[in-house]
Amino acid sequence: MSIEHLHGLSAFVRAMEAGSFTGAAKRLGTTPSAVSKSIARLEARLGVKLFHRSTRALYPTDDGKAYHARVASLVRGLEEASEVLKTTSAVAGKLRVSMPSDLGRTLLDPITSRLLRQYPGLRLDVSLSDQHADLVKEGFDVALRAGHVTQAGLYVRRLAELPLVLVASPDYLARFGVPRNPAELAQHRHVRYLLAGQVVPILLADGGSLSVDGAFDSDSGEAMKIAALNGLGIAQMLKPAVQAELDADRLRLLLPNLPLRSMPVQAVHALGRRLPQRARCFLEFVAEALAARAS
Repeated sequence: MSIEHLHGLSAFVRAMEAGSFTGAAKRLGTTPSAVSKSIARLEARLGVKLFHRSTRALYPTDDGKAYHARVASLVRGLEEASEVLKTTSAVAGKLRVSMPSDLGRTLLDPITSRLLRQYPGLRLDVSLSDQHADLVKEGFDVALRAGHVTQAGLYVRRLAELPLVLVASPDYLARFGVPRNPAELAQHRHVRYLLAGQVVPILLADGGSLSVDGAFDSDSGEAMKIAALNGLGIAQMLKPAVQAELDADRLRLLLPNLPLRSMPVQAVHALGRRLPQRARCFLEFVAEALAARAS
């Protein structure tokens, strides 16, 4: 198979998965125009139309669907075979990463001060968002997610287990008192996390949970921390996300003898069983950085 044929196949498979030439271009590090031309040349060689094109959408033809079913695994195998020949000493290239805002603020310092200095050929494109990105359509290589992940068609790798803690500001505690047990905790005002529009209760280590009233609800860990710092209520947070505030006594730890559930941090990707070296290096670094902050 010539290099040109391989490029055309890669562009075709990525466009099928992303649903657009733009999404495919992001994954391949090229332009939508280059992807379109590469697929057009592939169609000319095959003598069939693989996509119906319009100004607003891209739809696979029946031939395109059938061809994708046959070649997708072959293309991924070729890509994985190329990556396995590379060594960790040659970690290079672009990696698009999505991660939650609170995890990002925990990880970006070691990533930018250590990882990228160690591997100057590695380029990162990082999006901080608590919304779950569609990896394929939005062109992300890897997403870091807190909590249990079950997503068909994607590879999931557990990186760490992080403790949850209950925190509040000294100002809030001076005004409303310090809860001494779960019954008193339930009487307080709370800053609550929203996941897919649903309130996450206080998660206990024994598998139970405690529902509480919210004074402020958000789907952003960073917004929750700001609300807690400003005295709006008690927040259930990942400990590494508030460690600096605890150390500075801007937030205080509550009910340390009430065991809370730990939260898994997992990486989600569609890069295959053999990760590209740049992705493997990144995930190993993140796992080590999180382990150092898990206590």
